Amino acid sequence: MFMSKKISLAVCFAASIVISASIVQAVTIEVGYAYSSLFDVTFKRIYPMFRKAHPDIEVKFRATYENYEDGANTILRESVAGKLPDVTFQGLNRQAMFVEKGIAKSLEPFIAKEANFAKDGYHKAMLDLGTFNGQVYGLPFSVSLPVGYYNMDAMTKAGIKKLPSTWDEVVDACDKLRAVGYDNPLFWGWNITGNWFFQALMWSQGEPIIKNGKVNFDGPAGLIALETMKKLFRGCKMQNLPVTDAGRPFNAGKVAMHFWSTSAVGAIERAKGDFVLKTNEYPGMGRPPMGLPAGGNSVMLVSTGDPERVEAAWKFIKFCTSGEGAAVVAETTGYIPPNTAANKMLGDFYKQNPNKHTAVRQAGLLREWIAYPGDNSLAITQVIYDGLESIVTGDSDDMAALQEELADEVSSMLPN
Repeated sequence: MFMSKKISLAVCFAASIVISASIVQAVTIEVGYAYSSLFDVTFKRIYPMFRKAHPDIEVKFRATYENYEDGANTILRESVAGKLPDVTFQGLNRQAMFVEKGIAKSLEPFIAKEANFAKDGYHKAMLDLGTFNGQVYGLPFSVSLPVGYYNMDAMTKAGIKKLPSTWDEVVDACDKLRAVGYDNPLFWGWNITGNWFFQALMWSQGEPIIKNGKVNFDGPAGLIALETMKKLFRGCKMQNLPVTDAGRPFNAGKVAMHFWSTSAVGAIERAKGDFVLKTNEYPGMGRPPMGLPAGGNSVMLVSTGDPERVEAAWKFIKFCTSGEGAAVVAETTGYIPPNTAANKMLGDFYKQNPNKHTAVRQAGLLREWIAYPGDNSLAITQVIYDGLESIVTGDSDDMAALQEELADEVSSMLPN
């Protein structure tokens, strides 16, 4: 799903931009974002649109972050080295870190000057994801939810007429798929950045992974989540694929069910083989999920440049998150538009692209994608990642023991 870092997109786009001869000197800003495999196609459309609206501003895109953890670590290093970009696209669960460390700038002074800012109608639940201490620090650029991807040719071959709505039904479907030749019928995105799918199983039961700054997966909901993973991994004989390769067997028609972020709809549609693709709501535990973590990213202002450069950075942020920019994101990926203006621009888009509408139908389930508090946030993410991988590999078989081990270690790393 995710490709390695690339050379600046500005090089790729520059040939298509005609700059007015009347401009004496354009202001250049630098921008960093994650996941080139998802967003390169998005920025290839947005950048010419932005230059047309703002011919006096050039954008230099830095090498892309591999994922949101890489993006967070990169900004932390660049802050220390005094080499921050002007704009960074960061995972929704990593914003608080940059606010707490004073790296991100409040967007309130800029928003206050925009007479028409409210016209884009940012959904409150999404705008709240970037609001801290009553001030907006990150504007939502892309918002995703977990969904199911199905190879309908395979499902039909296995005699599965109704797509599964619970994880028990998913395991049953795996049995039927293996009977018709799909030896590894499923991939479930346990290794998506930020322990996202673990949080999805917790929120499905109405519980956050952290509550009041303390571990909250040490109770019944946490054990059910771990047992559910074990049931899926063992019952469906799931392969342990690296996150960069996870989608390839599905695209090749070898895996029939792929549980992943809605962000990949566009990429999968472009890469898949000759089979009918259908997306559907994320299954629950005996009932529909009570909530799901909001994935995706927000745009943050981290510029240390002069006022002219900071103002140019704000204009880029505003454009990318406007109705015009958000509509492009929805069309090229599978993310949910964060504002009503984009929905109006999209018109009949979802009728013509039903696979991209699944996450929109789930929008009412949006919950916080929780970042672990304190300086050990990224380290805690890795601890839980390692624990979940031990289920995939078979190294952990006793889920109660794993739960206790993870809860104890994470608790010791959280602020007192």
